[in-house]
Amino acid sequence: MESLALHCFSTATATATATPLSLKSRTSLHFRSKPTSKVPQPSIFPPSSFLTLRSPLNSLLFPPLPKLRNPFLYPTRATSQNDNDPPPQTTAPPPTSPPQGAKILPFVISISIGLIVRFLVPRPVEVTLQAWQLLSIFLSTIAGLVLSPLPVGAWAFLGLTVSIVTRTLSFTTAFSAFTNEVIWLIVISFFFARGFVKTGLGDRIATYFVKWLGKSTLGLSYGLTLSEALIAPAMPSTTARAGGVFLPIIKSLSLSAGSRPGDSSSRKLGSYLVQSQFQASGNSSALFLTAAAQNLLCLKLAEELGIIVLNPWVSWFKAASLPALVSLLLTPLILYKLYPPEIKDTPDAPATAAKKLEQMGPVTRNEWIMVGTMLLAVTLWVCGDTIGIPSVVAAMIGLSILLLLGVLDWDDCLSEKSAWDTLAWFAVLVGMAGQLTSVGIVSWMSGCVAKVLQSLSLSWPAAFVVLQASYFFIHYLFASQTGHVGALYSAFLAMHSAAGVPGVLAALALAFNTNLFGALTHYSSGQAAVYYGTGYLELPDLFKMGFVMAIVNAIIWGGVGALWWKFLGLY
Repeated sequence: MESLALHCFSTATATATATPLSLKSRTSLHFRSKPTSKVPQPSIFPPSSFLTLRSPLNSLLFPPLPKLRNPFLYPTRATSQNDNDPPPQTTAPPPTSPPQGAKILPFVISISIGLIVRFLVPRPVEVTLQAWQLLSIFLSTIAGLVLSPLPVGAWAFLGLTVSIVTRTLSFTTAFSAFTNEVIWLIVISFFFARGFVKTGLGDRIATYFVKWLGKSTLGLSYGLTLSEALIAPAMPSTTARAGGVFLPIIKSLSLSAGSRPGDSSSRKLGSYLVQSQFQASGNSSALFLTAAAQNLLCLKLAEELGIIVLNPWVSWFKAASLPALVSLLLTPLILYKLYPPEIKDTPDAPATAAKKLEQMGPVTRNEWIMVGTMLLAVTLWVCGDTIGIPSVVAAMIGLSILLLLGVLDWDDCLSEKSAWDTLAWFAVLVGMAGQLTSVGIVSWMSGCVAKVLQSLSLSWPAAFVVLQASYFFIHYLFASQTGHVGALYSAFLAMHSAAGVPGVLAALALAFNTNLFGALTHYSSGQAAVYYGTGYLELPDLFKMGFVMAIVNAIIWGGVGALWWKFLGLY
């Protein structure tokens, strides 16, 4: 799922890379006495809406000229009749191909975890052999999702195959989750995200906010932050929003202000804008159910445990709205004080944005269709329960409109590899998690946790704080938000239930944290890798600000959120 924008970056980078000049042309340019033209300065907004994760000036530099042989040290040989023959060609050694198949060490560790649980850990008497065997396969699958011996989809398919070969699950049961409505809603949402990028609508919206609020650095940050919150419900990937819309704008503004990645000038503007957008992105994803694919997975896993959130889109937004908006409004200001930019005013940014909008021209037909389709989809998501239209059907209607009117074509859908990959491995995780509940593993785990919590004499609010904090900070060990959800969400939700925490409150709070811990480190999420890859953030600063903002978010969501959830009747 989080590979959507990263896949786009590699394509955009390959396209944008300039072809090296020939030796002859380089030599002639090198020996000119005067340059014939000046190297153009990078534009404020690049024509492509995708980020190239390097300085655009790199492509303008000539490679070094080859060193010429000294005729005194290397005398020329005598001429002969063969002097006109072409010189012998030297054949470069063939490049070594990367190793194919699974990575050995991660593979061995992932398999060993399952084998140890299956054959060495004593099976509790309350658990059947089939259930214990399914648990061992599930743990190996989760370990592989974290350690990555194979791509995520491939490893999930292997786990599914093992469950069928060992007769732990029947073929029908193993593949039953592939018809799950939530999973198909996630897949279709990826197609919506492609439509936003393809039409340029996301770029246009962000540029308008720069024009309106960009006179100062702080206002520029607020403009970018609020525009992401506006786009978020229609683009269910923070990584896609970062790479496809916001980083191209941030990097261009920074370069125009003389703030370059990888040197001391980065702190002029670029470091602050990247850091602010990165830390605020988790709150944008937490604000709407459809703003991140893992949100939908969380609610589906909660449903497997018998915790059902009624009218999910509206219920999610109501619960997240106040704490998320407070955090979105405070994050740029707090970072402005703790991680200040050297440039405080950006008077040229609005004019540059206005020029960019003029170059983009009027809103195109496809952009208007995209706007109307997303308004229709969001309306149906909000009112779907009332009029009897499920969320996935609303998404199907929206996608059908985009296909019929030519905003997207079927090749766009087929080439959306992240969507199909998500379908494969999400379905495996959801299916296994559901079967673990059916065979009694989750209830057995809940009982064990309940006994421990009773021995500690913790009230449910105290247990809630301890479990939520543990779920949050254990993400330092994970490199994927969805991998974290698949590994721990169901287990922690079961612990909450055993401690007496109200089910809907526990399910939503864990889901909100799933978005907020995406900004802890440079590896904690797909967007983290994208933002760090710009070169504007130093690793110590990223870890420091990640921890500081985690505490800030805990205070806001724990304080404002607790009062708000009490008002809404969640507990």
